[in-house]
Amino acid sequence: MHIGKPHEAITRICQASAESVEVRGRDLCRDLMGRLSFTEYFYLLLTGREPTDNQRYFLDLLLIAIAEHGMMPTVQAARMTLAAEPDSLQGALAAGLLGCGPVLVGTSERCGKLLAEAQAHVAAGEDAKAVAVDMLRDIRKAGGKLPGFGHPVHRPTDPRAERILELADARGVGGPHVRMARDLRDAAAEVWGKPLVMNVSMPIAAVLLDLDFPVAMIKAVPLLARAGGLLAHLAEEQQNPIGFTLAAHAEAAVTYQNDEGGG
Repeated sequence: MHIGKPHEAITRICQASAESVEVRGRDLCRDLMGRLSFTEYFYLLLTGREPTDNQRYFLDLLLIAIAEHGMMPTVQAARMTLAAEPDSLQGALAAGLLGCGPVLVGTSERCGKLLAEAQAHVAAGEDAKAVAVDMLRDIRKAGGKLPGFGHPVHRPTDPRAERILELADARGVGGPHVRMARDLRDAAAEVWGKPLVMNVSMPIAAVLLDLDFPVAMIKAVPLLARAGGLLAHLAEEQQNPIGFTLAAHAEAAVTYQNDEGGG
């Protein structure tokens, strides 16, 4: 039984033969290896195009910005998994990546959708600042969470976010999505009645969209970045194991309570 609509089975990414590997129409060994950086290659794999200088520069920058943020729960999960199964590096990496959702790794994907929706209103002739205020009022009225704002550690500003915006200005790549990100920051202060911290997720999405990165793949950037950070922690875990120490502290921090009754 075939589920869903039938489609012609096509891939445009890669095919391998006994003599060669072809990636996006290019010979891997003769054309790509030794010429492209991994960042450029990643962009090619995702989009089918080689990046411009600014696309490569900012993809590098954003991967660096989000790769590492200390002993996060995702890191602890990965390290405890490796402690439990030292021969399963891939399993430990997967354990960490499975926790890379919006709470721990940011809401860049949701920010991208919010920015794209806002820009659709602007393209239809609405005022950008009014669009920002109206959208955030709707979010707050519905009791929703505002993606790209708030941070438990970085206050009153997220230094990563400010640096991304600073470099976007310096290199002249800040377009309508970066401007909308700033409009959203102003609107958030108005709607919530106080300044809210713009965290790193909003400028990540804004810069990527202004550089023609596909909105559906924005989340790929923090996922790839965090894979690098997790692997660094796992390399350290092999040399200096703390996974079971983390587990012991977690166990000690939790109090057992019997609510089943009895003597």
